[in-house]
Amino acid sequence: MQLNFENFNFQLKSDNNGQKLIFDPIRQKYVALTPEEWVRQHIIKQLIKNGFPAGRISIERTLPKTKKRYDIVFYNSDGQPSLLVECKAPSIQLDKKILEQVSSYIQYLDSPMILLSNGLQHISIQRDGYGLNFKIVQNFPHFSEEKNVFLP
Repeated sequence: MQLNFENFNFQLKSDNNGQKLIFDPIRQKYVALTPEEWVRQHIIKQLIKNGFPAGRISIERTLPKTKKRYDIVFYNSDGQPSLLVECKAPSIQLDKKILEQVSSYIQYLDSPMILLSNGLQHISIQRDGYGLNFKIVQNFPHFSEEKNVFLP
């Protein structure tokens, strides 16, 4: 399925059961190619293209003291979460329910920037210092290593 990204090259293969797999450059392994994974892999490629160092990107880890798992987190040079990404399949609408899901992660990962994407629509959200107010700032974040900040 064509997503709202530029064309990236992916390593694809099938396992012995015929299941399609895609190589994840962050986890350094092939993973099942689901619609959500297709979106996640595009986001990873776009983040790296937009200046985010691959070594500071974390994929699908369990949040502390919960059973919840985040999709992608980017850590700044101080090791603090600075971008939380929630990936959805293209068939899933980005709505208030998705924002509430991601907002519940904030108590575990105090990330000032949130990116929601279903591959067709991308919403970047900047939180205020207390996390109570949100502001849509741009469609897809860029990173400046010198300033360790996001750029429009």
